[in-house]
Amino acid sequence: MLDIPQNEPTLIDTNAIVRKVNHGKLLPRPVMWFIRKLIHEEDFNRNFSKGLVGADFAFDFFFNELGVTLEVIGEENIPDSGLFTFASNHPLGGADAGLEVAWLARKYNDKVIVPANNFLLHLKQLRNYLIPVNKLGNGQSRELARMLDEAFRSDRQVLYFPSGVCARKIDGVITELPWKKTFVTKSRETQRDVIPVWFSGHNSKRFYRIAGFRKFFGIKLNLEMLTLPSELFRYRGQHFKMVIGKPIPWQTFTPDKSDADWAQYVRDQVFALAQE
Repeated sequence: MLDIPQNEPTLIDTNAIVRKVNHGKLLPRPVMWFIRKLIHEEDFNRNFSKGLVGADFAFDFFFNELGVTLEVIGEENIPDSGLFTFASNHPLGGADAGLEVAWLARKYNDKVIVPANNFLLHLKQLRNYLIPVNKLGNGQSRELARMLDEAFRSDRQVLYFPSGVCARKIDGVITELPWKKTFVTKSRETQRDVIPVWFSGHNSKRFYRIAGFRKFFGIKLNLEMLTLPSELFRYRGQHFKMVIGKPIPWQTFTPDKSDADWAQYVRDQVFALAQE
């Protein structure tokens, strides 16, 4: 059985986080102040202290605190029954995942699960929806492979971001990294139709500059991910669109193409939705 911790109200403790990654020691006071501002500790804790969890927390945070609006197009394309893999582009890294999880959780009575990066994993209010994918680590472990397999075989809807990380600027163009094939392989094994989802938006110029700087100097630590809290609060009052396409039957993924090619095929279907 898929063993996932339950949602729980919690506060961010910057001191505890720094001590955990810095051998039990705090950094100089000005550095600690900068980190608190960078991760918006005060803003998050003001919302965390309300005690809301799950979809209730997500809806309150995005729609009340941040004042964003979400336009969902194509909901009628989702069959009335069945288990699906919702394959989505990943332009933002935080808001897109949070809003899609919230919407699916409301639609499917909390029966949704998503592989999540380190940023989302700190939002314990949503942990019941998350599989911990450590994007700052050294690859997927056997434990992760087991959890992914159990997730696809569970009674939950699977939300999947096949690029693994949010979009980056490459040769001056904001684009997705190549999509990984896991969602195709697992969807076929568990006979889940794939539903393509396109989400609008992009991050700030600062985010892409930091990503480019890290890549240029060969820095492995994902520095741009540290700015995702700031990116999240930058979306105040913004309007987003989520476009849902028609299901792609799992039988589509035949052996005449590799699963990597089929992943590219689904990716093309997702970005075709942007034109619609």
